[in-house]
Amino acid sequence: MDQPTGSAAKVADSKTPRTERGRKTLRKLLDASAIEFGEKGFHEASVSSITRRAGVALGSFYTYFDSKDALFRALVADMSENVKSSARAALSEDMSALEVERAALSAFLEFAREHKEIYRIIDEAEFVDPASYRMHYETIAERIEQRLAKGSTDGEFRAGLGEVEAWAIMGMNVFVGLRYAVWGEGEAPVAADAIAARVNALLANGIARRD
Repeated sequence: MDQPTGSAAKVADSKTPRTERGRKTLRKLLDASAIEFGEKGFHEASVSSITRRAGVALGSFYTYFDSKDALFRALVADMSENVKSSARAALSEDMSALEVERAALSAFLEFAREHKEIYRIIDEAEFVDPASYRMHYETIAERIEQRLAKGSTDGEFRAGLGEVEAWAIMGMNVFVGLRYAVWGEGEAPVAADAIAARVNALLANGIARRD
């Protein structure tokens, strides 16, 4: 099944928009569903509410999706792609391996601050569509593992880093994002890059005391 992406949203079952107007309508539905699912949760959200929020006729919804479940799956894939795209946009070829990890986390924190609903939607995916939930985290971990492998090959990271370390870094990033991008409302904001720098220092130096 083709899944939507942030730049060229693709829909399953031969429903990929073939016109610019169709792509814009699909984008409206995805954006509206992110707000609707984020505010109400999957079970309380409705197709009619999503289409009203999107300014799209109810009948047009079924041009793109067969059901609310299909829209939810597409939204999870779309959010995953947007997380990847935001991180990728923050990276450059001249960055060191540690700088890459810092920039990727900083970009994620900025994204999560703008799209706080991502946490609720991804968490709900564990029960609404477990396959999408698992794929979301597996693909992120794979990207981190690839970056660790490159860092090792380039001599910037120690040898032997792999899946375990990738999942550990991802878990750390997810919960740092929850604390400082989602739960930080009402507090004096801390710059995303400053938070990423603290995490980066932990990656670089560990937590053991060295006398």
